[in-house]
Amino acid sequence: MEEAFSQRLGLRWNNRGLLRQALVHSSYANEHPEVRPSNERLEFLGDAFLDFVVAEELFRRCPDLSEGDLTALRSAVVEGKALARIALSLGVHQALLLGKGEEATGGRERSSTLAGAFEALVGAVLLDQGYQQAREFVLRTLGPLLEQVVAQGVPKDPKSLLQERVQGEGKGLPEYRTREVEGEGHGHLFLAEVWVEGKLVGQGWGPRKSLAEREAARQALERLYPDRPEKGLQ
Repeated sequence: MEEAFSQRLGLRWNNRGLLRQALVHSSYANEHPEVRPSNERLEFLGDAFLDFVVAEELFRRCPDLSEGDLTALRSAVVEGKALARIALSLGVHQALLLGKGEEATGGRERSSTLAGAFEALVGAVLLDQGYQQAREFVLRTLGPLLEQVVAQGVPKDPKSLLQERVQGEGKGLPEYRTREVEGEGHGHLFLAEVWVEGKLVGQGWGPRKSLAEREAARQALERLYPDRPEKGLQ
């Protein structure tokens, strides 16, 4: 499995242990202390490197965009669901090592788990093969998505769009209720709810408060305005 996965990535490893570590979810490491550490530290490194590479590429490709617009484009490229789709296309879900509880609750298809594993994989490539090879890996795997995001232009923020629409109907401002939760094998996540005129209209999860609220707003738009889909949302 590991060798086939490595070939699918188009990579030759100097230290195959880094590849293995990138595929060890925290739930598996908790159940199997002999395989620690999990991929969380590699995820941290890969997340930062992804942000940098995508920011650098957007800076080069879009010389006329403002800092705010560049930030919005970068967020659209590196957001969790987008990275999860990349991970699925690479077969990361098949190679992941998950704990029994995480496996039983659908962790192999969970966006946050897949996105984290992809970030860990990027971190592993960076440590194993250096900056240039890791940069090429990122641009090779994210290239089509990057092209699409640049072509679509600056994405719309779901929170702003939701506020615009409900106020246009004479309703009050959307109210967000967000709390931090911790689940076994999930790490810290935020659960956001968005309410309009006393009714719960959307929920969202995310590793950061802002991302959870954005997902809640996105769900609210889909529920409240199913006949008015928006393309290019952040």
